[in-house]
Amino acid sequence: MAQSGMLSPAPVSGYQSDDPSAEEALLTGEHVDRKDSGDRIKGTLKRWKNPIITLWAAIATIIILVIGVLYVRSHPEGGQDHMPHKAIRGKRNLIFMVSDGMGPTSLELTRSWRQFTENLPYDDVLTLDKHFIGSSRTRSSNSLITDSAAGATAFSCGLKSYNGAISILPGGDPCGTVLEAAKAAGYMTGLVVTTSITDATPACFNAHVNMRWEQDRIAEQQIGDYPLGRVTDLMLGGGYCHFLPNSTKGSCRADNRDLVEEARANNINFIHKLKEFHSLKLGEEVNLPLFGLFASTDIPFDLDRSDDEYPSLPAMAETAITALELATKDSDKGYFLMIEGSRIDHAGHANDPAAQVREVRAYDRTFEVVLKKIEESSVETIVVSTSDHETGGLAAARQLHEAYPDYLWYPGVLANASRSSEFLSSALISFKGTDKSDIAAYLEKELFPLAGITDAGNGEIIKLVHYKIEKMPTGPIWADMISRRAQIGWSTHGHSAVDVNIYGYPFERVKKLWGNHENTEIGEFLRDYLNVDVDAVTKKLRGTADASWMGKGLHEILEETGKSMGVGGAVGEETVSGLNDYQGIHKRACMH
Repeated sequence: MAQSGMLSPAPVSGYQSDDPSAEEALLTGEHVDRKDSGDRIKGTLKRWKNPIITLWAAIATIIILVIGVLYVRSHPEGGQDHMPHKAIRGKRNLIFMVSDGMGPTSLELTRSWRQFTENLPYDDVLTLDKHFIGSSRTRSSNSLITDSAAGATAFSCGLKSYNGAISILPGGDPCGTVLEAAKAAGYMTGLVVTTSITDATPACFNAHVNMRWEQDRIAEQQIGDYPLGRVTDLMLGGGYCHFLPNSTKGSCRADNRDLVEEARANNINFIHKLKEFHSLKLGEEVNLPLFGLFASTDIPFDLDRSDDEYPSLPAMAETAITALELATKDSDKGYFLMIEGSRIDHAGHANDPAAQVREVRAYDRTFEVVLKKIEESSVETIVVSTSDHETGGLAAARQLHEAYPDYLWYPGVLANASRSSEFLSSALISFKGTDKSDIAAYLEKELFPLAGITDAGNGEIIKLVHYKIEKMPTGPIWADMISRRAQIGWSTHGHSAVDVNIYGYPFERVKKLWGNHENTEIGEFLRDYLNVDVDAVTKKLRGTADASWMGKGLHEILEETGKSMGVGGAVGEETVSGLNDYQGIHKRACMH
């Protein structure tokens, strides 16, 4: 339940008055009667000279001090209020949620879309809205715009690093993570995502490589092939292809290592089918350690996902929490669980507002599940939720023409779309027809209805047909067609530098995160709450004589790929720098 006044607005600064009482009213929010104010002040001073009143004030002060001492003695953890449910002192659980790519506008977009589609009043809000506590600044060590790897490294290690770094610092040294430290301290640990489990955000909690593209090496470390051994007890998500040998259908590995068999040989239960997920009974029937990877790469957007093919984020989150809760019931340590709404980011990269609102809503429902599980638990449990960055430069407005725009955007357009731009592009690529008229007919009869578009123009049809013939992906075209009709604006297919929101519960337990913070402060909060020694893990990782376990060096990776996370600049002694002088990037003719 939100606490009024928790984040009180600052006084209005544009108002000035020569009347001190008026200024007092602005600063305190209390009404001040300006009539005879001088006489009242003199009267007040005179009354305080009364010795009886002075005596009563002294007695009241003593009583307050005694009550305060007794309260602190009965509340050893800083005098904070206990949680609404019964807490077992000392034992605690931490659920950290990451809404990858979700910025403040994503919330407005989803809130208004939900109000429209469910016929709700304008003051009906998302669950996340009720638990807003602050905001986070997101820059990385080498750019004012971070990527997910540097953003997640700030959470996992509590330190800044360069874009692309998976828990590696600018000088090339690994940094211990909160998950690794939690495991070393006796906590159970878990990761739940909707993208590949080897993707940047989850990898930053249980792997260390110089650049995020080293997903084969990340997978190897996740099953325990690095100095700390296996540190994760439960992983649910996608990315199955990185665990299969390249001789196997569906593999995306560059070598022939079979990580599934290696994991099973190390007593890790490995599942990848939906029926196997259902057999877990939402966590009631789980044997840890368990790795469940239910998609070759990413689990489809919630707009495209079928419950008959893939588990939902809320279901995976509930399964993980229940399983970890049961696994720690007889332990004096709880668990650390990271849950990521991964594909909010992908919808932002695609500039697809229809997919975006469904992903945010799925994340919001997951937050509801987490709150419910917290209330049911007898162990002190908190949840902290934030984003690593915003993606797409999303704006809930768009000027379509030179004429002054109307103040409008249309959630009905997003409601009418029943498939994502990713799905529509894939469907058009898969269509067997090659004749222009056949392609146009397929668009009219099959794909436009899925997009909820009834007024496609000739220019749009011609463009889609051309892209199909040239075997080019049409995702950006579909996304723009929907965005223009909804009057939704985007400034980039990449990330932006906007501050992102922080949510938390219970409010008093996450008080240190109220207000505006650097993203590294969130990482510091996580380790402090669990009271784990991240520095000791860092020391152990750096104590190995051979650093080859981290995989390829940064320079080698950048030379092979020709990529530097798009931040510009040259490869220096430590890392790529995007905080250099202007390089005339606007002259580039195309995106890379």
